[in-house]
Amino acid sequence: MKRICVIEVLAILIIGLVFGNAFADSADTYPNRPIKIIVSFTAGGTTDILTREVANQMSMRWKVPVIVENKPGAAGNLGTEIVGRSVPDGYTLLASSSGPIAVNPTLFRNLAVNPQKELQPLALLADVPNVLVIPGNSPENNYKEFLIYAKGKNVDLSYGSTGIGTAAHLLGFLFSQRANLHATHIPYKGAEATRDLVSGQLQYMFATAPSVIPLIKSGQLKAIAVSAKTRMKALPDVPTLIEYGVDMTAGAWFGLFAPVKTDPAIVQKINEMAVSILESPALKLKLSMQGADAMPMSVNEFTKFVHADFELWAPVVKASGARPE
Repeated sequence: MKRICVIEVLAILIIGLVFGNAFADSADTYPNRPIKIIVSFTAGGTTDILTREVANQMSMRWKVPVIVENKPGAAGNLGTEIVGRSVPDGYTLLASSSGPIAVNPTLFRNLAVNPQKELQPLALLADVPNVLVIPGNSPENNYKEFLIYAKGKNVDLSYGSTGIGTAAHLLGFLFSQRANLHATHIPYKGAEATRDLVSGQLQYMFATAPSVIPLIKSGQLKAIAVSAKTRMKALPDVPTLIEYGVDMTAGAWFGLFAPVKTDPAIVQKINEMAVSILESPALKLKLSMQGADAMPMSVNEFTKFVHADFELWAPVVKASGARPE
């Protein structure tokens, strides 16, 4: 019995040394095979476009294929679940945004994978300010004029969104609170909200800059404020809400994540690569023309950013009474 025990102990030690060395070397050799990035949304959207830009650069610089796969569904929760349950080796990553990461943990009661606990933030890619827009044929031409109209007697005020619990919904709700407006939320399923805003059936809406800049340029919508700390390069004449005394800087952000137990050295390596890509002048210009800003951050900074955004939206989601559709 003693001999068997000694042999078993030796075998365990040898296995430990072999696999221990393998894992120790993994960060040094990473990446040495294809990387898959799961996008939580459909192809052609802001998250998808941005991810493919970054994936291309990663592939060229690391000399390995970086494959982007779209896995939309369940308000972004499907992609979160796929990556959260994958092997934490740095070869299956998630590209997602503020909704699934910061809003859904409060909006959905029983998530298969909670992104706040089971995902490791890797890199913040970009921030896309939201624009407060009103119909192009409105007599109001700026925020102050709109506010006078909105607070007038017998005004039936309504704002649209792309769905219950979406950023457009929660921003509209938060804005109505901070601007002391009495407004009704009308949820839509996608672009129909913008269509009804253009036609004047809605009085205002928050929308991501890339989705409405063409309509603003054509005069179909008027941009009266942006929810950013500073004015947008794509809309330099549009003041921020802060300039009007409304403390709202919430935008739509997009970032990369990995399963929570991923080797910290690999996490750091991915972050450094993403930061290097985002600091490229050509990419910065390309993003700014689309109404987005590159947002390079360290792992620690991004982790704090993600948690702070969750803390911002949790009480808003609860106060709004939003429930999944």
